Amino acid sequence: MTPTALKTYLNNLVQNSLQISTMIWGAPGIGKSSIVAQVAKEHKIDFVDVRLSQLAPTDLRGLPVAEDGISKWYPPEFLPHSGRGILFLDELNMAPPAMQGMAQQLILDRRVGSYVVPEGWYVWAAGNRKEDRAAVFDMPTPLANRFLHLQVEPDFDSFKAYALANRVHEQIIAFLSFRSNLLHKLDPQQPAWPSPRSWVMASLLHQAGLDITPAIGSETAAEFAAFIKLYETLPELTRILSNQGDAIPFPDEPSVRYATTIGLAVRANDALQADNAFTWLSKVAAAEWVQLFAVDLFRSMRAKEQIGALATLVQKNPQLQGFLKNFQGLVAL
Repeated sequence: MTPTALKTYLNNLVQNSLQISTMIWGAPGIGKSSIVAQVAKEHKIDFVDVRLSQLAPTDLRGLPVAEDGISKWYPPEFLPHSGRGILFLDELNMAPPAMQGMAQQLILDRRVGSYVVPEGWYVWAAGNRKEDRAAVFDMPTPLANRFLHLQVEPDFDSFKAYALANRVHEQIIAFLSFRSNLLHKLDPQQPAWPSPRSWVMASLLHQAGLDITPAIGSETAAEFAAFIKLYETLPELTRILSNQGDAIPFPDEPSVRYATTIGLAVRANDALQADNAFTWLSKVAAAEWVQLFAVDLFRSMRAKEQIGALATLVQKNPQLQGFLKNFQGLVAL
């Protein structure tokens, strides 16, 4: 499933109070941990991230303390004791067998030693696959049979929705729109390679004027640098946003078209600028480019809390009303 589909599935588990232990499988860097944290935040419940590969069995079970001649196990402070939330066992299959066996008690019985998982807490886990060349151990069959198993794959549309909502640099979004196969390209021979996680890091570097090679590797960074030169040939986006773009044609080069549509969607600071860009593009570009732009624009406007104002302007524009009907779902979100 895509990251967007994974988030929807996990949201449904919480909405229906289905406390079924769930294992999320996927390649490194595609956002498994981030999605679980987002679900917790959106439902306003707690989130406890436990990296089992970094723990010893006593770290999870607790320390033995003598009381009245009897040894009692005192659980660690990082385990939840009240409220509602998600107990997330990350990197589960990177933990050695002894640690996975300890986790099995937590997953099956919702307890380990003297510790009991409180009511209202979900026990979810995540791990990488062997084909990702991660240093993983085989998951014991009895443990695997305790889980729901969700397989998540990299997906550019899911990443773009996240990127627009979280102000990832427009040039990175535009580049990946044109070269979406570079969203995730695992290279076990290199320490740096492109993934959704490393592209977010690259965005921070790029915004600071720093080289993004340390985040995504030299080959991908070289392609990105070549793409950035295209920005010298972009139309005057400022004129378009200020409703002065009647004489400006839509570019012919596909890569420049991607850069133009993303640039307009990201740079529109308010509903009026967005409406100006929407109107211009509907006059000069084919329908598929307008539709692609509209999806990105509505996502960007929603992140800027301008979606309602934009919908009002579009409803007053007969030329754009047909497009609005196709994106009612995006407007309502």
